[in-house]
Amino acid sequence: MPGGGKPVSPTVELTKHRITVLLVDDQAIIGEAVRRMLMTEEDIDFHYCQDATMAIKMAEGISPTVILQDLVMPEIDGLMLVRYFRANKSTREVPLIVLSGKEEPGTKAEAFAVGANDYLVKLPDKLEVIARIRHHSQGYINLLERNEAFKALLESQKQLEVRNRFIRETFGRYLSDDVVDNILENPEGLRLGGEKRMATIMMTDLRGFTAISERLAAEDVVRVINNYLEVMIDIIIKYQGTIDEFIGDAILVLFGAPIMREDDAARAVACAIEMQMAMEAVNQRNRGAGYPDVAQGIGINTGEVVVGNIGSEKRSKYGVVGRNVNLTSRIESYTIGGQTLISESTLRACGPILRIDDHTQVMPKGVKEPITIYEIGGIGGEHNLFLPEKAPMEMIELRRPLTIRYTMLNEKDTQEAAHKGFFRKLAPEGAEIAGETAVGRLTNIKITLHDEEDFEITTDLYAKVTRNVSAEPAVFVVVFTSIPPEAQSFFSYRYNF
Repeated sequence: MPGGGKPVSPTVELTKHRITVLLVDDQAIIGEAVRRMLMTEEDIDFHYCQDATMAIKMAEGISPTVILQDLVMPEIDGLMLVRYFRANKSTREVPLIVLSGKEEPGTKAEAFAVGANDYLVKLPDKLEVIARIRHHSQGYINLLERNEAFKALLESQKQLEVRNRFIRETFGRYLSDDVVDNILENPEGLRLGGEKRMATIMMTDLRGFTAISERLAAEDVVRVINNYLEVMIDIIIKYQGTIDEFIGDAILVLFGAPIMREDDAARAVACAIEMQMAMEAVNQRNRGAGYPDVAQGIGINTGEVVVGNIGSEKRSKYGVVGRNVNLTSRIESYTIGGQTLISESTLRACGPILRIDDHTQVMPKGVKEPITIYEIGGIGGEHNLFLPEKAPMEMIELRRPLTIRYTMLNEKDTQEAAHKGFFRKLAPEGAEIAGETAVGRLTNIKITLHDEEDFEITTDLYAKVTRNVSAEPAVFVVVFTSIPPEAQSFFSYRYNF
């Protein structure tokens, strides 16, 4: 995510306060004299109150920045009025200058004791009056601005807390904590744009789930997916992966964005191994709800990608793009259920701590030269996670081969017409096929199965070629990636699978 500075402090718009004078004096001649003194000062507003009993109400209406008050008035004792001003919430802090007809130290001391800020013998010199008004008003205005700034900051913090809580509660369901924290701590990161960096990308998929979903009600499909995601998300978060996207039953995960760590590749592989181990728990839940078992394939690749905010100002997402993302998807497409395949770059990044169960060369779409991918069965070091060693597939030889027709698939689309073939050997999880056309290793095929009497059993048996036995005649071994109920029932009835 772009940017790396500290959070931007909220900008506080302060109210511009004018100097506002309230004169309280029962003598109109004094009021007029002070008015004339101040009339040339463009930044000073003058208000006069002749009735002392109305003084506080008038002050509440005009919000003075300084009060000039006579000490001798007919309606009320001047010192008592000072006490009233200090007791009133709206005038408690307003600077108050008492006006007296003569210099009396005792009266002056008493005025200060009850809350006056200054003392003037009337009528004072114009320059002195203006200077004292400006001095006391500026101090009070500074106090008002500090208080307003503090209140605005508290309100801003309150709004920020509400905003942050909303982001966490809303987006925390879909994004990793790293991404949410990055959004909260770095407002610059909300801008559109990206940066290049090394990252490890993981793509997971439920193998054969498309065929399974076609046999389930829509709400059951969602329950199966959510059951799977609920378990896997916790594991991904444990290994500090960033969930970039859910694509149906697939998950795209980043290790190294937005936070880069030295062990991104190793954590990605450890995460994948633990996710494969957790599939038994997923399928126990499925069986308990009456749903079929599912199997997961995982592809991992390490390389340079572009990460950042993608989209428009109206709608954007934190994501990743680049050829290495596409390559990860290609690697994942070669998997069968329970298999984790990684690129050579991920292998190098992890070092010698990986258990390599198999490797093969492939030529993914969009790649100019063949690449080697590795099947990983475990990771040592601090993670120390290992899947059980895979036992060889034990197949029975069929006395009467089963007739099939098989179609090679390219990204789930039919590539060419169906070819005739036979199941020569069979196991619960796969078969050996003799066909009229050879099929490359890791190719997905769709099979139409017939029984010994050539009665059609199913048209929706899916498999992946795992080994080529011979080219002439074409003989190859497949692992079933999706077995429909009718085929499962047939295998169970005829062969006790």
